[in-house]
Amino acid sequence: MNGTMITGLSTATSWLLNQDVAKAFFTDELGLEVRADVTFGEGMRWLAVGAPGQPDVQLTLMVPGPPSMDDESAEQLTSLIGKGALVGCTFTVDDCQGAFKELSARGVTFIHEPQPRPWGLSATFRDGSGSWFEILEPSRSGV
Repeated sequence: MNGTMITGLSTATSWLLNQDVAKAFFTDELGLEVRADVTFGEGMRWLAVGAPGQPDVQLTLMVPGPPSMDDESAEQLTSLIGKGALVGCTFTVDDCQGAFKELSARGVTFIHEPQPRPWGLSATFRDGSGSWFEILEPSRSGV
């Protein structure tokens, strides 16, 4: 290859129903920091958060609709969000049990308490729109 291979991930997207609710959840409850919150174009709001200490990766918190998609597609995606059918992402932590206790105390609703998995100790929670996310203490074995 001639240097054109993918070298990393900078932005991932989570679709949700309300950006203000999501901003409060991801910052106040999860402890992420706002990376961008701007409105431009046809009323599109670019809201991005990220983990402190990891400035090169951000999660955009987006609401379905124009200008990024047509009305029919936005309706379909909104329906899936409302059903809790979407998967968010995995957040890594140093101590899954400790993070689970702290986040639970902050009001985060967990679907599963920390459980051992082949890839590490994992707990699953839902955001304010119903999508589910994972906190993961990665396995030290590299699996």
